[in-house]
Amino acid sequence: MERLERFYRIDRLLKERPPVPFAELQRALEVSRATLKRDLDYMRDRFNAPIEYDRAARGYRFGARRTGPRYELPGLWFSADEAHALLTMRKLLVELDPGLLGPHIEPLLERLRAILGSGAHSWSEVERRIRILQPGRRGARGDQFGVVATALLRRRRLRIRHYHRAEDRETEREISPQRLVHYRDNWYLDAWCHLRGGLRSFAVDAIREALLLDLRAKDVVRSALDDYLTSGYGIFAGRPVGWAQLRFAPQAARWASAQTWHPQQRARGEADGSWILELPYADDRELLMDILRYGADVEVLGPPALRRRVAETLAQAAARYR
Repeated sequence: MERLERFYRIDRLLKERPPVPFAELQRALEVSRATLKRDLDYMRDRFNAPIEYDRAARGYRFGARRTGPRYELPGLWFSADEAHALLTMRKLLVELDPGLLGPHIEPLLERLRAILGSGAHSWSEVERRIRILQPGRRGARGDQFGVVATALLRRRRLRIRHYHRAEDRETEREISPQRLVHYRDNWYLDAWCHLRGGLRSFAVDAIREALLLDLRAKDVVRSALDDYLTSGYGIFAGRPVGWAQLRFAPQAARWASAQTWHPQQRARGEADGSWILELPYADDRELLMDILRYGADVEVLGPPALRRRVAETLAQAAARYR
C-alpha cells in the first residue's frame, strides 16, 4: 500500500469508528509500529490533521480543529491501470449494441461514474481529460456475440459460418467454445474445431452466423489450452516452430524494450545501445506486422525463413513507390 493510500485509510478509520486503538490501525494498514507512528506524525505536521490520542478510550480520534491551515489530504488519483480499466469498461458499455442488457446498462454506468468521481476529481473531468483510443477495433455484431457467450457458459456446441479474410471465403464448422479473449481491442473465441480436430481461434467479428446446438461441448484441459494457445506469438496459436531473433537500433530500443512481446521472451542490451530480443512464434503473420512497424530500426537476425519473409515484404513494399 502506497503512503498516500495509508493516509486516506487512516482518515476514513478515524471518521467511521473513533476512537481507534493503535493495534487496530496497525492491523488495518499492515505496517510496523514505527511506520504507523511516522504516518500519524506526518499527518499532524504536514497536513495539520487534528489527530489526538484519547487515553480514557485508549484510541485515536479527530479532535477540535487546530490553528493554522485547514486539514485536507492531497487529491487521491487512480493508478494508470485502474484509470485504464475503469474508462475502458465504461467505453465498452457505452458502445454496446442495444439488446437484452439495455435496461441494465445505465445503472452500471452510474456506478462507474460514481467510482470515477470518488477521487479528487469528478467523473466528467476524468472522462474529459483522458481518452481511450481504439484504432484497431472491429465491431462484432451484438447478436452473434450473445450466442457465442451463451454457448461458452452453458458448455454447448456451436455451428458457425466463419469468414476467412486471408482467403476471402466462408466455411461452416461445428465448434466447442473454450474461452473468449479480448485482445488488442477485438474479441476472439478459442474453441475446439470438430471439422479440423484441433484447437483454433476465431475472430468473433468474422463469425457471420452462429447457431446454438443441443450438444455438449467438448472440454479441453486448461493446461493443454494454455500450452497450445499462449505458446505462439500474439493471437496466432500453435506450438512454436521457431525462435525469432531481432536486433533493434539504439533509438528504437528505448521503445521496444519497454513492452512485453511474449511471456517467454529473452532479451539483452548491447554496448552500443541496441537491443536483442528472442521470442517463440508458431505463425509469423502477426510477428511480421509488429516487426514492420519499426521499419529500418529493426533487423531480423534469424531464423533465415523469417529474415527472408521480412526482406521480401519490404522489397514488395518498396516496389510500389518506384
